[in-house]
Amino acid sequence: MSGTDVGEELGARAAQARALALLRIRSRALAVAILPAAVAVVLFAADAQGHLAGPAWDAVRWTVLGVAVLVLLVSVLVAVAVARARPAMSPTVPVAEEGAPDLYRLVRDLADRLDVPAPSAIALTPDCDSWLEDRTHRALRKGPGAALRKGTGSSPGKGPGASSEGADTAPVLVIGSPFLWWMRVAELRAVLAPVVAGTGPSAHPDIAAARRFVRGLDAVIADAAAPGRGPVRGAPLAFAGWVARLLLRACRDHAAEMERCVAAAASLRAQTVDYGLRIAAQEQVGLAYAGWDRLLTRVALPAWRMGRWPSRLDAGVVSALTELSRRDRLADGFALRLGERPACDLLEQPGAADEAASLLAARLFHGGPAESGPGWAPVDWQQYPDEVVDRKWRSEAARLHRVLDTLGVPRASAADPAVPTLARVMEHLSGPGGPEGPGEALAAGIGAAVAREEAGAPAPGGGQGAGGQGQAFGGPADDPLDAWGPGPLPLFPLHPPRTGTELLADHVAAMVCCAAVDTAGAAPGLDWLDGPALLVGGTRRADLADPVLSLVEDGDPDPLLAWLAEVGVRSDKPVRLV
Repeated sequence: MSGTDVGEELGARAAQARALALLRIRSRALAVAILPAAVAVVLFAADAQGHLAGPAWDAVRWTVLGVAVLVLLVSVLVAVAVARARPAMSPTVPVAEEGAPDLYRLVRDLADRLDVPAPSAIALTPDCDSWLEDRTHRALRKGPGAALRKGTGSSPGKGPGASSEGADTAPVLVIGSPFLWWMRVAELRAVLAPVVAGTGPSAHPDIAAARRFVRGLDAVIADAAAPGRGPVRGAPLAFAGWVARLLLRACRDHAAEMERCVAAAASLRAQTVDYGLRIAAQEQVGLAYAGWDRLLTRVALPAWRMGRWPSRLDAGVVSALTELSRRDRLADGFALRLGERPACDLLEQPGAADEAASLLAARLFHGGPAESGPGWAPVDWQQYPDEVVDRKWRSEAARLHRVLDTLGVPRASAADPAVPTLARVMEHLSGPGGPEGPGEALAAGIGAAVAREEAGAPAPGGGQGAGGQGQAFGGPADDPLDAWGPGPLPLFPLHPPRTGTELLADHVAAMVCCAAVDTAGAAPGLDWLDGPALLVGGTRRADLADPVLSLVEDGDPDPLLAWLAEVGVRSDKPVRLV
């Protein structure tokens, strides 16, 4: 037996030991629940045999019986709460086998090479991560997704300590959708190897039972904390949640150590598959995460705020990473990698999968509705400059002038007082008092206007999701957030709320860009790493932020005036607003 096999065996045994410790905590809780009943049985048995007689012992017997009945009722209440509570399921896009036969074949072959049970299904998540997720709870078994063990492939009993209950007991393999577009097929296989190897320990009955126990406790706590419970139902759930918190506190260290040992054992087992390539593939994981984060925060977020959701985010991450590699030279051998087969080719309809994952990303990180509508429409990258950038600039410029009207600021154009101009904004911010007076009032007014508009935005709700995605990527009635449980959207906000000064600077910059487009022949554009961009002569101008901040924060218009003169922008000319 090699050193790797010895380490894997030790890790698996350590995980099983921690699982047994968790199950002992469950057994002790059960013992505490039945102890009063056992004592009552002993006392009444003694009375039947003529022992422990007398009024005092009679009182003890009936008191203990009452306590036993109360404890049993409470125990049943907690047990029912645990059984009925639905564990949270990560929001994902299910991938049926008919929609990705090559991907299922790759994962099945990988499980065969690792000698572990295959995952039961595959799902995509709009994040740069991959994991196994237990969805054996009866409330979580309704989603689409075919079992990987169908046909030839890993048998349910394959692997040490594996269960023989079939595909339904195996966890679901969740894959980060950006990986499919950025990574090559061999890189994806290398990255998924340690994840798929985790199905071996997951099939062990003690580890599976311990995980169900911990997840049940966590689900009870979440159920008890959910709002909208009346006093009749809320009080029992609150008590069950209190008991679950006590048990979970006792389980915390054992559960964390068990998962660490499972991960270590899976990593050691995966060393037998593409280990050298996995080291290089991990570099691509870090690069993909950097590009995905920039794409969401700089490119997607402005579109979401404008009521548009980019429908090809995963394809966009390739463009973002290409640009990042060109600027910072982070991707060695980039041209060589592009010549290999991308992992998204493993999908039958990569465009539909990208669209479904993109809509889910919008809901998770921004809180948009579940279906398209007049105020929430998909946008492709070719339409982004006109549909997002230009509309963003002009809507913010219009909001800026509406607030100026509310504050009673006079128009700068004497010939036509109704014409909005950039000069009006600059004169107001550079006038007496500077940013401490007019600037603060203007920032506060813009912040209030933005808050009112966001409060009136379409509310998140159920629906069909991305249109045309097909049954291979979730049916029309499927909502990936249904299994997450109640709670406000977005689940994972990308940024904290912007301050008044930041909003004012954004609006002034938008007004400058509108003036540049209308008077200097500039154009809206898209920068894959920085989002909305101003193109002058086909070249991006990235030097606008500092002059705008000088005006907004210091009341100094000279840097911006010099910038306008260089670009050829007329601040006194009218600007078209939305």
